[in-house]
Amino acid sequence: MKKSELKALLKPLIKECIKESILEDGILSNIITEVTKGLSSNTIVEAKEPKPQVSPKPKRNANEQFAEYRKKLMSAIGSDTYGGVDLFEGTTPAPGQRSPEAQAANPLGDTDPSDAGIDISGFMAASGNKWKSLI
Repeated sequence: MKKSELKALLKPLIKECIKESILEDGILSNIITEVTKGLSSNTIVEAKEPKPQVSPKPKRNANEQFAEYRKKLMSAIGSDTYGGVDLFEGTTPAPGQRSPEAQAANPLGDTDPSDAGIDISGFMAASGNKWKSLI
């Protein structure tokens, strides 16, 4: 008899015996008990230092942020420069450059954020308030 033939005969028998002894003789529950004891006795606890509480800053709208940014730029340039003329008066921020993948993901990506769009507030009244009967 070849080694491979003997292996083919013995492997299923040994597998069945091991499975039977683990499940029926309670060896599996002993293994689980020992593992859980080992896990609970040597638990490592990380001590974290509490982070200092930072009070949240009040949120400002984009216009206030932009005005503050312009003031900082003017103070950095100096008010005497350019004869005291505000170079940024009446300007708006340039739109950010995006990759073609990002533009494809956002169909309104090239629309000006300050664009009000279409007013649809009178849409219901223009239809004669028939929408309730359609629902």
